[in-house]
Amino acid sequence: MAAAPDLTAALPGYRARRGRIDVVELPPARYLMVDGQGDPNTAARYADALATLYPVAYRLKFFSKRELGRDHRVLPLEALWWADDLASFTTARDKDRWRWTAMIRTPDWITREDVDTVVAAVAAAGAPSLLSDLRWDTLEEGLVAQTLHVGPYDAEAPALARLHDEVLPAQGLRPTGHHHEIYLTDARRTAPERLRTILRQPVARV
Repeated sequence: MAAAPDLTAALPGYRARRGRIDVVELPPARYLMVDGQGDPNTAARYADALATLYPVAYRLKFFSKRELGRDHRVLPLEALWWADDLASFTTARDKDRWRWTAMIRTPDWITREDVDTVVAAVAAAGAPSLLSDLRWDTLEEGLVAQTLHVGPYDAEAPALARLHDEVLPAQGLRPTGHHHEIYLTDARRTAPERLRTILRQPVARV
């Protein structure tokens, strides 16, 4: 049996290089999203958000294969992160002050009707606690700067500080949107030093 296609191989933005920051232009993309606030390691809402996103994403995959004749691997978990004070995210790492949107991208061929059908099926099977908070929305980032971070999530601060304090000003760029992370590896099954995360920042030219 053939493996389900890995859409990240063809979609722009899912390739980044360690030690190098690339500036790329991205098209709009549609995501399943749940919003929240607080430390992702301790906030129950973050765990509940993932427990809501994954059942919908996997049921959508099976619906697409069965009803639309188009299979795919569920795309990686992603998240937007921000705080009222940027330092609480980049250097101080005060996670209680963080705001976030946990999300999983959906294939371009999926429609609103498809998502509504799948959400209704998930609800009928026993709704996850945040299903009523789940939304399907478009993310329009446009121009972004991104790099690959290898290692623990808590070791990202130097790369983020370098991006904001050195690289963006040197290239005549300014941040415009929320910090975006794409988790290429599963933290439940991967040693911290081997975690691979794309760090992305939407930007605009000064």
